[in-house]
Amino acid sequence: MKIEHLKGLIAAPFTPMHADGSLNLSIVPGYYEMLKANGIMGAFICGSTGEGVSMTQTEKKKVFEAWASVSKDDNHFKVMPLVGGTSLNDCIELAKYAEECGLYAVAFTAPFYFKPANVQVLAETCRKVANAVPNMPFYYYHIPVLTGVGFTMFDLLNEIDDKILNFAGVKYTHEDFMDFLSCLNFKNGKYDMLWGRDENILAALALGARGSVGSTFNYAAPLYNELIASFEQGDLEAARKKQQQSIDMIRLLGKYGGIATGKAYMKLMRLDCGEFRLPVRNMSPEQFQLFKKDAEQIKFSIFCSQMPAASVIK
Repeated sequence: MKIEHLKGLIAAPFTPMHADGSLNLSIVPGYYEMLKANGIMGAFICGSTGEGVSMTQTEKKKVFEAWASVSKDDNHFKVMPLVGGTSLNDCIELAKYAEECGLYAVAFTAPFYFKPANVQVLAETCRKVANAVPNMPFYYYHIPVLTGVGFTMFDLLNEIDDKILNFAGVKYTHEDFMDFLSCLNFKNGKYDMLWGRDENILAALALGARGSVGSTFNYAAPLYNELIASFEQGDLEAARKKQQQSIDMIRLLGKYGGIATGKAYMKLMRLDCGEFRLPVRNMSPEQFQLFKKDAEQIKFSIFCSQMPAASVIK
């Protein structure tokens, strides 16, 4: 399989929910239009931001269907779901369904309850799922802060190279720049290394990253597109200022409880995706009012993603 190296911003969409916590997939067409209008070139669905681990198999399949439906005629917009979990049979079932839906690729993360004992076992685990969809690009999602599986990706690439023919690359959500650079340089850049930490994307660009997957791209795509443009033009001072704006925005995630704060940012740009499911904590109405004031302080409205006039959100 010829490995395509993706370039630009891939958003990790939130899974829209009704007030009762059920899926609200009627929002997806407008959500897709918004991402396209803001220069996003793909969607990484059912990952951490998309609450994949909090959904049933049936629900995840419905999310696959919704994103496949809106992007089916768009060859320039890549949709890849996370199929990782604790049951390999479930992962294989989801990977096959993603292929049936016509999605671009699948991503898989290490099982996080019974963990792989070493990188060889991790490679074998990847192989089992990848072999179920040999004609689809297969990405490994490296996020040790959540999985507790922290083997270097350089070691994984050495273990899987020429053994998993549809292994396309790694979604790299970790801060080991030494390992990341080694992976970028592996066999003259053979594999697609997608950066996954929005708050230090500038450092990754300096190392050679060209594609990135991020949750904050949903609601601040213009900021990151300007950051990348400044970097490519050699204006590092401007790029650093944009990165600091990103950091200031991301600090509010921690201040107001973590990942669920992302959906609060979406509400500010008029795309209400509901709330996160338990056990993730959502902010109270009183906290939301304080959050709005803090968002005004960092001038969020100036650099946030914009809803296109033609977008229909039900």
